Amino acid sequence: MPKARYAIYFAPPERSELERICSTVLGRCARTGTVLKQPAVPGIEPTRLTELTASPRHYGLHATLKPPFFLTDTHDETGLLEIAAMIASNIQSFDLPGLELARIGSFLALTLTGPCPELEDLARICVTVPDPFRRPPPPEELARRRARGLTPNQERLLDLWGYPYVLEEMRFHLTLTGSIHDPEERERLRAALTPLLAPVLRTPIPVRDIYVFRQTCLEEPFTVLKRITLAQKP
Repeated sequence: MPKARYAIYFAPPERSELERICSTVLGRCARTGTVLKQPAVPGIEPTRLTELTASPRHYGLHATLKPPFFLTDTHDETGLLEIAAMIASNIQSFDLPGLELARIGSFLALTLTGPCPELEDLARICVTVPDPFRRPPPPEELARRRARGLTPNQERLLDLWGYPYVLEEMRFHLTLTGSIHDPEERERLRAALTPLLAPVLRTPIPVRDIYVFRQTCLEEPFTVLKRITLAQKP
């Protein structure tokens, strides 16, 4: 099994308020790998905030287009970057509707305030076109995903694409916490993060690029491998 994993993600525009604020919440910049000082959050101890953001910090600030995967033996990183560039050259840039802080299951994330057909098209192409590069997940990974409980359609997508929450099951989100099982703690953190995130809520977000992320091995965090610019509107 190869060590490196790859993913195709949306990431906020470089040096944008969205990137700055959310990367600080997570405590790491996915572009540089730099550890960032997390903000003081009322009602949450600093060490607890570090614990609650450990999982999204590991994956880096992003919204998933094509979920993480290993390459097959017959494909390499260069070929993956080439096909990602081909995808980007055929997709015009667009804007997302505003973002809102929401609960998804037991974690907190920024989600869209309204539908975005352009995003749905981009995500569909990013899932399907590079799929020949994806090594099928091992049985233990499939079993772990099924243990959480999947609908018949999610089972079908898992079999087809190696992940159950793609295409019509995708919900665009920028993950800000791991699972918070205590509803009171989750609500306390949501209330504390809302004013911090206020400058980037409910305003359009430009999508001008897609990003290939790489994880050199499972123990290491994901970082940006390459930013690839979408076609510009005429």
